Amino acid sequence: MNGAEVLDVGRDAIWLTIQLSAPVLIVGLIVGVGIGLLQALTQIQEQTLVYAPKIVAIFVSLLLFLPLMGALMSGFMRNIAARIAGM
Repeated sequence: MNGAEVLDVGRDAIWLTIQLSAPVLIVGLIVGVGIGLLQALTQIQEQTLVYAPKIVAIFVSLLLFLPLMGALMSGFMRNIAARIAGM
């Protein structure tokens, strides 16, 4: 395995990490901004109000996106196994 192949595997791994984490992070961001706007509009300054809806939303998004995440990781593993077998 030469340097270009190692960099290719590393780049694929970083891209997979971004693809796996992006849906959950985007849901957390949207819920956090929504709760922040609600707090600003109602002038409720409770710091712990953000955590419960965010935890529930992230849990639900994990349940929804888990098949996609599994398929992405399975495809990456097949790619790595094919590279190992091709050596």
